[in-house]
Amino acid sequence: MPQKPILIFDGDCNFCRRWVARWKAQSRGAVEFAPYQERARDFPKIPPQKFQESVYLIESSGRVTRAAEAVFETLAVSSLRGKWLRGLYRSLPGFAWISESFYAFVAGRRILFSKLTWLLWGPHLEPPSFYAARWIFLKGLALIYAVAFASLGVQILGLVGAKGILPAGMLLKALASRFGPERFFMLPTLVWLNDSDFFLQILPWGGVFLAALAFWGICQPLIFFLLWIFYLSLVSVGEDFLAFQWDNLLLEAGLLAVFWSPFAWKGGFQKIPCGLTRRLVAWLLFRLMFSSGVVKLGSGDPAWAGLTAMAYHYQTQPLVSWTSWYFHHLPLWFHKASCAGMFVIELGLPFLMFMPRRPRFLAFSGFLALHLLIMVSGNYCFFNLLSILLALTLLDDSFWPPRLLAWAGKPKEEGQARKWRALIFLPLAAVLFLVTAGQVAGQLKIPFRADGILGAVPKFLRPFRSANPYGLFAVMTTKRPEIILEGSRDGVTWEAYEFKYKAGDPLRRPGFVQPHQPRLDWQMWFAALGSYRSDPWIVNLCVRLLEGSPEVLKLLGKNPFPGNPPRYLRAVTYDYRFTDPETRRRTGAWWQREYQGPYLPAISLQS
Repeated sequence: MPQKPILIFDGDCNFCRRWVARWKAQSRGAVEFAPYQERARDFPKIPPQKFQESVYLIESSGRVTRAAEAVFETLAVSSLRGKWLRGLYRSLPGFAWISESFYAFVAGRRILFSKLTWLLWGPHLEPPSFYAARWIFLKGLALIYAVAFASLGVQILGLVGAKGILPAGMLLKALASRFGPERFFMLPTLVWLNDSDFFLQILPWGGVFLAALAFWGICQPLIFFLLWIFYLSLVSVGEDFLAFQWDNLLLEAGLLAVFWSPFAWKGGFQKIPCGLTRRLVAWLLFRLMFSSGVVKLGSGDPAWAGLTAMAYHYQTQPLVSWTSWYFHHLPLWFHKASCAGMFVIELGLPFLMFMPRRPRFLAFSGFLALHLLIMVSGNYCFFNLLSILLALTLLDDSFWPPRLLAWAGKPKEEGQARKWRALIFLPLAAVLFLVTAGQVAGQLKIPFRADGILGAVPKFLRPFRSANPYGLFAVMTTKRPEIILEGSRDGVTWEAYEFKYKAGDPLRRPGFVQPHQPRLDWQMWFAALGSYRSDPWIVNLCVRLLEGSPEVLKLLGKNPFPGNPPRYLRAVTYDYRFTDPETRRRTGAWWQREYQGPYLPAISLQS
């Protein structure tokens, strides 16, 4: 009898050789593999023609299994999935019959399934590893954190400082007056410790410093946890200005980075990446893409249903770029084709993420093309970069050059994965999956009861913004109202404030600002779609301008009252549309606008 289990296979079968190479890599030496052409004489009780029909596993105890059972017994030596399959084979009625029938079906059509294997996996059938994916994800996420924190650092005082539009201190005091200790859970933020302007600046610039440490691989699990806390602290007090889906996306990706980081003080990338965390990263990407398509179809918006949404998108998106003008003037067939292609990418390709290597690459290619197109035609801060970074985790190490794999710390021989880390993370992973699966089910209108603990858990997690529903642009805006703020010293002559990036002067060329996000400019777009009653922060903005707040004025481009602030301030709306090519050649204007009426009546500090 052999000293360790030995799997005998047909060495003349190309299909068999490729799958045996995969199982051999998975077994890590616990099972011996040999073609029957070399070892059949060692097992005379098994006729050679039987080895041509199926694989045989001969164990050291003398037990012999064949076909599907032999495969499951082989995989059970080294993988949890194999143990589950072996358990199902032994105990679940009907599973053994189905497995053996499928094995016989494949064995009788080896040439066909050999071609199918090549089509799905390509030349590399060995189990994929993701050292490079983890290395790229952690480095890239550190850079995106740095960009997000730096972007907030130059705006934070104007947004939520003591003289800002929505002071964080006022929010905390309001909560403290109404709630007891539960307020700390309702609003998880370090600003409870200190709501001064100095501390509000420490958080974003401290985040930049922590991001640099994470980029250089210094104690990454701890550093990424601190990054998550710092960003959550700012999002919690940012109110309307930090209520974007990509802020939540960064927090959710940042929490997963804590568990995907190698446990080491410095570097440590040679440690085996946690497969469970990688699957949650893929699940996050799936929800981001698939839900974005679902909400568009589920909204009933005729622009999406009729594939005409892109004919409006480039002109009506929150912050246009100069390229948006050119995309807008492309023919209608292009807009319809790109809209249909977007639905294919968002609704179809996400399912390829969980398939073998080549379908995963196809999904990655589609996601990359979509987000690159969004980047070159608009301004969506760090959202597209973060989405592309998530998509890069679909690529296993076979896609990357050897030099990158060396940087990523991939060892020549992989060791055994540490099970304890996956077991520690398993309860949190299960909770995150169940909560987010319920969110996706809700978007699909699938009945999902959320009573008892199933309803309490999502409510408990909500303040931490790390298990979120997604879905962008459910309804396409077809018009572009713009708010223009005007000040006056006498109530007769009015002069307009100019913002840095949003549409204003029709002659000013739109520019690129990503990955920076000018939060006030973005919120002005949303406010224009409603009224000052639904967005009362805009009244606070006007009050700060009447007070001449330096922190708020830094958020604007042109201040028409550089000496003393105006006595009165009002807001009016215009309907903005891109000029046609002939008008732009003649006048140089990028926009044409039409006065719509007052948005906010004239106010003063006295009123």
